[in-house]
Amino acid sequence: MKTATNRKPTAERELTLTRVFDAPRELVWKMWTDPKHMAQWWGPHGFTNPVCEMDVRVGGAIRIDMRSPDGIVYPMTGTFREIVAPERLVFTAVAEDHDGNALLESLTTVTFERVGQKTKLTVHAQAIGLAPVAVQMLAGMEAGWTQSLERLTALLARA
Repeated sequence: MKTATNRKPTAERELTLTRVFDAPRELVWKMWTDPKHMAQWWGPHGFTNPVCEMDVRVGGAIRIDMRSPDGIVYPMTGTFREIVAPERLVFTAVAEDHDGNALLESLTTVTFERVGQKTKLTVHAQAIGLAPVAVQMLAGMEAGWTQSLERLTALLARA
């Protein structure tokens, strides 16, 4: 994966997670593409998203500020690269420090497959660390995605 910043990677990680949700594909798609819904489930347990802005179109921007339980804000920006509603989303995400410096960059592909009345979701993420702190961030990548998808499962159960 070539980085948008053209900086030498400090570490790399690739991850694929698959879940089957007891919800129609259109609803799962909406949870990924409507910022008011995404703000409710994005990030690990205990995190909130005081900023969740998405311009869901090719070239459109993403901005999410995740706030940890201890109040630390973790900003992320990105760009949608591919959108095939309600089947596929591809986007970049750049985790930044508070000065706007890139710490980690990822390319994420999400597919939504109809399985009867359920939805099979596959998340494939390729990430490259761009700063020494990224090694720790990449080590927590699977746990972070797993907890996000657990939160999405709970939100869908209430929908």
